[in-house]
Amino acid sequence: MHLPTFNAVLNLTSTLLLTLGFVFIKKKNVTAHRICMGLAFMTSTLFLVSYLYYHYNAGSKPFLGMGWVRPVYFSILLTHTLLAMAIVPLVLVTLRHALKGNFPAHQKWARWTWPIWMYVSVTGVVIYWMLYRM
Repeated sequence: MHLPTFNAVLNLTSTLLLTLGFVFIKKKNVTAHRICMGLAFMTSTLFLVSYLYYHYNAGSKPFLGMGWVRPVYFSILLTHTLLAMAIVPLVLVTLRHALKGNFPAHQKWARWTWPIWMYVSVTGVVIYWMLYRM
């Protein structure tokens, strides 16, 4: 499989797991929430390793789109990149609170972490689509 495609699949998988984790915690199904969020963390970690490996070896691919789609792409890319840098420490702090059983702090951090993590995962797929499929 083409590594950027693999990375997009990992991002999509993370998005689905994050969504399921959210639904499960709203339904008070803590066990299913833990499983989904743990899998989302592992999937996102695998994505990050694969992404860094690919870009270290292959460099970057220029965006060739023209017209109105160009500023749209770069706006998405900019916000995605900035939030992707922020999400790593946010996820680690949120996860640490959960693993220590400090659930009030976990919930406080998760209110910020989850939507940012979702945005980064979804826009990762959008960026892939715009770069390789448009």
